[in-house]
Amino acid sequence: MTIMERAAAGEITSEILRAARRESLDPETLRRGVAAGRVVVPANPAHGTLDPLAIGEGTATKVNANLGTSVDFPAPERELEKLRVALEAGATAVMDLSTGRREDFRLLRRAILERSPVPVGTVPVYQATVDALEERGSMVELTAEDLFQAIEEQADDGVDFMTVHCGVTLETVERLRREGRVADIVSRGGAFLTGWMLHHDRENPLYEQFDRLLEIARAHEVTLSLGDGLRPGCLADATDRAQVQELLILGELVDRCRRAGVQVMVEGPGHVPLDQVAANVQLQKSVCHGAPFYVLGPLVTDVAPGYDHITSAIGGALAGAAGADFLCYVTPAEHLGLPSLEDVRDGVVAARIAAHAADLAKGLPGAREWDLAMARARKALDWEGQIRLAIDGEKARRYRRERTPDDETGCSMCGPYCAMEVVDRYLGKPGERC
Repeated sequence: MTIMERAAAGEITSEILRAARRESLDPETLRRGVAAGRVVVPANPAHGTLDPLAIGEGTATKVNANLGTSVDFPAPERELEKLRVALEAGATAVMDLSTGRREDFRLLRRAILERSPVPVGTVPVYQATVDALEERGSMVELTAEDLFQAIEEQADDGVDFMTVHCGVTLETVERLRREGRVADIVSRGGAFLTGWMLHHDRENPLYEQFDRLLEIARAHEVTLSLGDGLRPGCLADATDRAQVQELLILGELVDRCRRAGVQVMVEGPGHVPLDQVAANVQLQKSVCHGAPFYVLGPLVTDVAPGYDHITSAIGGALAGAAGADFLCYVTPAEHLGLPSLEDVRDGVVAARIAAHAADLAKGLPGAREWDLAMARARKALDWEGQIRLAIDGEKARRYRRERTPDDETGCSMCGPYCAMEVVDRYLGKPGERC
């Protein structure tokens, strides 16, 4: 039996118990959430270093960091450094999105799984596509067997969740073509599969053979993350017919996953203007019957290359407050190139800020207490306390050290005009008020 099936049978599994303890949640409440499919606990038994966590209703908003090689930067050791940085910055999941050298694929994935205490995700179509290109000279020479072989291999390795673009079908692609878009398809997985379908005039194997996918996921306890292959890549394309049609298909596939006892979450856009973010979350939650929602950003403007960790944090906070459960980080390098170590840190921190802002809005137990503790530390001019409570304490300490003299109680912004000190001196003692 799978984690979901055992939860439905009334059992609090070890994975659910550990995830509940991490968040100070009632294990029985979490069990009910997993049984209903409103919470997932991605935990492949083959991932021996995993400390399970929960994603979904009633849990803290989680943050994913993407790693992986590219053709221009094929160095696996660099990506392992990014894993270290992402974990230090507080990422609660990571994904290996490698598209570099074929010989590095398996080595890097297995190294990440050996080192990562957080859930690890992948996009199997990337590996299958690179294999087809190197073996047969063309991405469209990919076969369905290639794709399912990559899925099985990655499940065997211990991958906890997989992005599978099952909603990119001949029907949704035709709807996209009829309506037209500014940016067409920006998802790599969605583009690979669309090119394959149009070249062969055949249905997407992930949709056509969805039961086969469920068998693999069930056998290896892999959580399926139903990918948004037709997500909008610019504001002009947001919430169009192709996106919504794909979401309708994903909602039906969520039902099939639940009937099979397979944990599932759904991925969402993308580039979405501020006034459409909440509506997108509400639409997904309705169509997909409360399945955990995993969003990229959303990015709320197209004009900030170099600062897209900020545009995505704005959208992520709104999405999380509206009910999104899982934020995929966006780094300052988005749309420009492969992120550096510093970009990874900045991306994780920005997404964590968004996630915490969302948790405050949701009324998550403990969220406001964290902010209250910081407020009290600031009132007391307790600098060590503020650094300890900061989302990025390392940066806070560096700024404090570099910009304020050691003997100064306040900070170099205000100096002797510190509001906290003035209030303490003149208003703190009733008998000494002026």
